[in-house]
Amino acid sequence: MGAQHQKIWLITGTSSGFGKRLVASVLARGDCVVATARNLEKLQSMFSSMGAERRRLRLLQLDISDCAEIVQERVNEALAMWGRIDVVVNNAGYGLKAIIEEGGSLAALSQFQTNIFGVLNVTNAILPHMRERRAGTVVIIGSRSAWRAEASPAGFYAASKAAIHAIGETYSTELRPFGIRVLIVAPGAFRTEGVHSYPVTINRHVPAYDEMREAGMARFAAIAGHEKGDPAKAMELVVDVVKGEGKAKGREWPLWLILGRDAYTDVRNKCHKVLRTMDAWEDVATDLEFDC
Repeated sequence: MGAQHQKIWLITGTSSGFGKRLVASVLARGDCVVATARNLEKLQSMFSSMGAERRRLRLLQLDISDCAEIVQERVNEALAMWGRIDVVVNNAGYGLKAIIEEGGSLAALSQFQTNIFGVLNVTNAILPHMRERRAGTVVIIGSRSAWRAEASPAGFYAASKAAIHAIGETYSTELRPFGIRVLIVAPGAFRTEGVHSYPVTINRHVPAYDEMREAGMARFAAIAGHEKGDPAKAMELVVDVVKGEGKAKGREWPLWLILGRDAYTDVRNKCHKVLRTMDAWEDVATDLEFDC
């Protein structure tokens, strides 16, 4: 692959799940990757048996929940490895589970620190470089949960993903003049490691929620290991979109990339529900102007 077509990717959260599959897909296309994770030793062990592709892979310790200054230092290290970064993929994150009243603001802060503030710090650390080059792609791995906030006890997770989706939309407007593209990826249920393994968080036990909490956790436990989505196929499509190849060739750039049959069903159901409510209330909700 010619150097002019070879992209340099920075991918967070690559020790498992989507991140691990995305690294493999990107390397298979001939691109270079800076793979990051909180635990560098785990990364080194995971990629130790690679062949020739290992020459196009660099490993970097990065905990996106660290303060902005530390995140900036790590991103600067990544930039120094090949002299540029063409694509940043904000994949690192986790799904806290808590009844809203039992988790409270402490649970919300913990969830938001990683899923919102961490994504902001990583993205903002690399934007000066992309703006200077007037080129780049920012990928945000969100979730269809943003459209299923009623799925207790995942409310804080859904809220964090809804927030980062909205921020991604604003980024797309603010960065467009500098030739920087934004892609918001919203996957449904895919068979990745440990995605439903986080225990419930209870900062203030409310016995009235015991039955609801237990039923919600049992529902998530039943899904684990039986998801129909293939994460390797999902990440292949993400690479297709970023590179304009394969299934994305000739298609218009999407701000939103919804992944999975279940995700399409949930997003459509939410849109239909909102439209039905708007139709039912339109006559009175739009008749609120001053009488003059």
